[in-house]
This record gives sequence, C-alpha cells and structure tokens, in this order.
Amino acid sequence: MTTTEDRPATTTVRGACPHDCPDTCAMLVTVEDGRATAVRGDPEHPFTRGALCVKVNDYVDRVYSPKRVLHPLRRTGPKGSGEFTRVSWDEALDEIAGRFRESIERHGAETVMPVSYLGTEGVLNGLNVGDPFFNRLGATVTERTYCDSGACTAYTMTIGATAGVDPESLVHSRYIVVWACNVVSTNLHLWPVIAEAQRRGAKVVVIDPVRHQTAARADWHIPIRPGSDGALALALAHVIIGEGLTDEAYVRDHTVGFEEFAERVRQYTPEWAEGETGIPAEDIRTLAREYATSQPSMIRIGVAVERHAGGGQTVRTIACLPALVGAWRRVGGGLLQLPLWAFPVNWGALMHPELITPGTRVVNQYLLGQALTGELGLDPPVTALVVYNSNPLVVCPEQDKVAAGLAREDLFTVVSDQFLTDTARYADLVLPATTQLEQLDVMFSWGHLYVSLNTPAVAPLGEAVPNTELFRRLAARMGFTEPCFSRTDEEMVAEAFDWSAPQMAGITVESLRRTGWARLNLPSRDEYAPHAEGGFPTPSGKTELRSSLAEQAGNFVVPLFRQGSTEHQPGGTVDPLPHHVASREPADQRHPLYLISPKSHAYLNSSAGDMPAQQRVQGEQTVLLHPRDAAERGLADGQDVRVCNDRGSFVARLRVTDAVVSGVAVCPMGTWRRNSRAQATVNAVTPPGFADLGNAPTFSDTRVQVEPA
Repeated sequence: MTTTEDRPATTTVRGACPHDCPDTCAMLVTVEDGRATAVRGDPEHPFTRGALCVKVNDYVDRVYSPKRVLHPLRRTGPKGSGEFTRVSWDEALDEIAGRFRESIERHGAETVMPVSYLGTEGVLNGLNVGDPFFNRLGATVTERTYCDSGACTAYTMTIGATAGVDPESLVHSRYIVVWACNVVSTNLHLWPVIAEAQRRGAKVVVIDPVRHQTAARADWHIPIRPGSDGALALALAHVIIGEGLTDEAYVRDHTVGFEEFAERVRQYTPEWAEGETGIPAEDIRTLAREYATSQPSMIRIGVAVERHAGGGQTVRTIACLPALVGAWRRVGGGLLQLPLWAFPVNWGALMHPELITPGTRVVNQYLLGQALTGELGLDPPVTALVVYNSNPLVVCPEQDKVAAGLAREDLFTVVSDQFLTDTARYADLVLPATTQLEQLDVMFSWGHLYVSLNTPAVAPLGEAVPNTELFRRLAARMGFTEPCFSRTDEEMVAEAFDWSAPQMAGITVESLRRTGWARLNLPSRDEYAPHAEGGFPTPSGKTELRSSLAEQAGNFVVPLFRQGSTEHQPGGTVDPLPHHVASREPADQRHPLYLISPKSHAYLNSSAGDMPAQQRVQGEQTVLLHPRDAAERGLADGQDVRVCNDRGSFVARLRVTDAVVSGVAVCPMGTWRRNSRAQATVNAVTPPGFADLGNAPTFSDTRVQVEPA
C-alpha cells in the first residue's frame, strides 16, 4: 500500500467519514507537502454527491486543532481539573499494565471495565476494536445499547436481519413516512432522494413531536406526543385491517400470525390512539388509508422511535405494516432501518468472542453512573476503567452520578481520545488517538449500500495512534500472544469482510484502493425489491406478525452490542404479538412536561462539541417550549431557564416556538458540560431505565419542570 511518504507534493487521497451517521460519506482529502489542506465530498459517489455536512466539512481544522491531545498525559491535579503532564508511551503502558495486574490480583479480572461506543465507526477502529483485548483479559463485558439495540431486536423478531429498502430506491416511492427522524440534520444525503420522489409526485409525511427542518419540507407533518408512537402504529394496523385495506395475497403467502394479530389490534381504535398520541382520530384514519393505497409506500424509522418504554413493541408493530399492505412487492416499498445488514462483515474476527471467560458478567454502559457509585452492588467493584470512542460524561444518563463515580480516588481511569473531553478531564492517564485522516480503515454503512476504504492522508500527528495500535500495545504489555493481537491494520482489512460473499463480487481490497468505494453487488436502485416474493430471513421465511423468536428467546440484545457474549441475556417472557406499552414516567404536578433530547444539527452526539465552527452553528444549550407552556410559567423567549426533576437539573437558554407540541420540552444533546451553564447538560435529567426490548435506552421517557434559572 502506498505510504504517505511516497506521494507527490500535492495529491488527493480517498477517505470516508468516520462518524456514527447513516451517510458514511466518501471524502476527498487534498494533501500538500504532507499536510492536509482541504476535505470535500466525492462528487462521483452516488449518495455523497460531492457534499459534506457541517459536522465534517472543516475536518482539517479538527486534525490540526491546537486542542488535540498528541502525547500521553498523566494527571497532576484533582480529578476533573484537567491538569496533566506529558509522559512517554512506555511510562503510560507500564502504569496501565501494572495497575491492571494489581487490581486483578486483588479483585479479579471483572474489576476492569471498558466503556466505548462509536466515536469512530470504522470496522477496524470502531465498535469492536477493543473486544478481543478485554475478552482475553477477562474484564467485565459491557453492553453498548445507546442506539438501535431495541430496534434491532424488534426488527429481527419481525422481518429478520434484512437490509430492507435501498435508500436510493426511495425515488420510486409514492408515499414516504419519515418516522422519528430529522433527515436534514441527521441523514442529510437521504433528503435529495426523498425530494426527488416528492418532485415525482410522492407524498412525504413526517411523524415527530417537533416541526424541524425535515418536517417543514414535508407535505404533512403529524405532531405526536413522545413515547406514543406504538399507539399510532397499532391504530394504523387497526384501520388497515378493519377497512379491508390489506394485500390479502401477500398476507396469505408471506406472513404468519395474521389472524391473531388482527384480533390483537381490534382494541386499538383511532379514538383510543387519539387520547394517547394527541393526533385526531380522523388524521389517523387518513394516514392509514393513504399509506395502504399509495403504493409503493415506505417507512423510514429513526433511532428516536425506540427511546421510550415501549420502543421495542413500537418497532415490532411498524415492521408489520409493510407486509399488511404489500408494500414490499415493489421497488421503493417496505421499511428502511439499517442497510448494514447487507454487509458481510466478519464480526467474529473483530470481536473474538471465543476469548470470553465463560460466566463473565455483563454490565450495560447505560448504567455507568450506578456501576461506578456502587448502586449496582457489583462484586467485584469496578476499580479500573478504560474509555475509548466515547465521552460517557456527556452521553450517559444520570450525569451527576457518572461524574461522582469518575471522581472516585480509588478508580483508575484511562481515556484514549483526540481531545481532552469532559470525561478525559477525570482520567489518570489520557492517550492520544488519531483522526480519520491519520488511520487506515474500511467502512460499512447503516444508511446506504456502499463499502468504503479510508486511506491515511497524512502521518499521525505527535504520538497519536489508531485504536488498533493502542490495543496491540496493551496486549503486548499484558503478555497476550494470540495471533489476533499481532495483526497489522492491512491484515485486519483483509479479515474485515467475507470477501467471497455474493454481495462482494467484484470488490477487493485492491479495487477499493483504486476507487475508494464500491456499491455492494446487489440489484440497482431501480430494480432492488428484496422481498417482492417474501424470502424474509426469519425462522419462517415470512414477516412474523406473531414472532417465533420472541417466544423462543425472550428479550435479547444482539451479541454485536455486547462484545459477542450470548450469556446473561435479559431473557424473560415476551409477548409474541405487538402491543401497547405505556410510559414508565407519567406526568405529575411537579414534573408535567415531556423532555426529548434529539440529535443536534452541528454535533454528532458529543463529537465536535468543542470545535469553534460547530459551536457557532449549534449555538448555546437551548430548550424549546410551546408558547402556551412558556406563558403558564411566566417565561419569556431568550431567558435562562432551569430544567429539572429528581435526578438533576441543567440550565439552558429558552426558545419559545410553536414548532414544538404543547406539553413537550426539547433540548438537543451534545453540548459539553464545561461549555454549559452550571456545568450540566440534558443527560443530567434523563432516566437509567431500559425499554421493553434490547435493553434500549429511555432518553425520551423523561418528565421535567422548566422554571426561571
């Protein structure tokens, strides 16, 4: 492979955006005399179309930011102070290995706990990069279910691990329902496809509590109360079946459990759903009729749809709808969740679950605050924490508990990051991580059907290393000799996919080095209708309106989200038929408002939360309220307010707007604590409970009061 030293003075290097975003954009990096000078979208990529979003279009400034961590650092001041001194890599690695051995000798290996997610999404450096090391160490297995876990469980229970609709095929859709997804802010490159369908005559409907940028461009915005999406989905099924709008042949040939499902949804009338959702019953009937009769119809669900107590059953019900109306028969009809199911990723080679010590406990990172403060009663307690690809002090619920846990003097914390995040300020050691322009990676996508190779554009700055190299070094210091710990990055690329799979026909590592990206070997956007004749990857081969997996396995988390572990699953009894699950946090006089914390426009979770350009676009931490709710509290637009409940509080600037449903407060997540008033952000008030399936988070099952600061 060509190295950065072999290139001419000015060259263009092909790369791919590393963010946890469905768009996985193809990037072109201009390099002059060994320094990256510009990054832009690849105009030849059919999905990127030459454009990058506000999160990435100045990525060069991120690489060369004066705030970058470029050398190992050891804490010199109190935890949280951000006071560090530079040390060598050898000193840092010796200290980590020594402290690990000391803690393990005293408490056992489970006393070590990793915390990570998708700060980078590459196959090599992303979700599973540390799994082999921690599995071999015998550390606590951590579940990472912040996003889409409950939806994945529900989706596979219903229609299996299918890619669903090709996002590019939406140009052929006649009716598009965008459900709980602000496409323009969080899936930007899908919008031109939807807009093209709209120009061709498709009707676009957005279901969301907020009239955001996407809803404003739709033909019909349906405002809905948070946490009531399942009620709407059940009522839609009630109307479709009750009014004879089903595709009888498709239901007969390609579903199981229809009679029981039909009996179940009889109780969920539009009038009942109106009381749950705030949507007029006649609007529910109109939506059901239009969706059923405007074929091909399709539904694009966002990750927010799972973020409440009944999120799993909500996705179960939504996943049933396309089969009821025969939407799968045609190109552009069906359901779009995660096209990543089409990629033949070699997950086993990434996770190495065979290295897990049988019986090793599983702790969900969503409960990190409780794990670190002793509330989970863990035996042994967590005394060593390793954080990478994540900023848990911002993204976890019960923020005050997370901070208190990180402040423990007996907790040895290591953080690998590009910047001194809120979490890193509490670390005993901070290790420098490379950016995407400095590392090799290969990318799947959870928003389109293109595989990409990210070629390093410049040499790593300072002493920064990719995550792959970090864990090679840690494994060597711990004396691990398994072959997986000595693999080069190039060898890991060769293992990343099943290159012999039909989807990869014609795609090789060498071809990706030349082209940068390639579409999976699947039918074109004008032909791809994967379930026109059924063929769902479920036990029955059909859409399971009554789920056999729910009956056999109970509640489960996909092993991908838990280092490959299949032990200690939630289990229990799961109703095989979709049903309504009410919010666990009902309104009371003290906390009458729903709070939702959608993804922000300029940050990707907390990534870029400390970058000047993105801060200018996003602005300060803001909470949105309907004029009626503001007037009832004597609050005025622009004033500082305190958002609070029994878990904590944060201060934000109030924006009064009728774009929000009355009874709902909205605060986008991603602001860093140290950049906020009162050193607290929205996750100071969010709950730690799990949704009904997949141990999904319940960020939207939050009740608060808003008062003057």
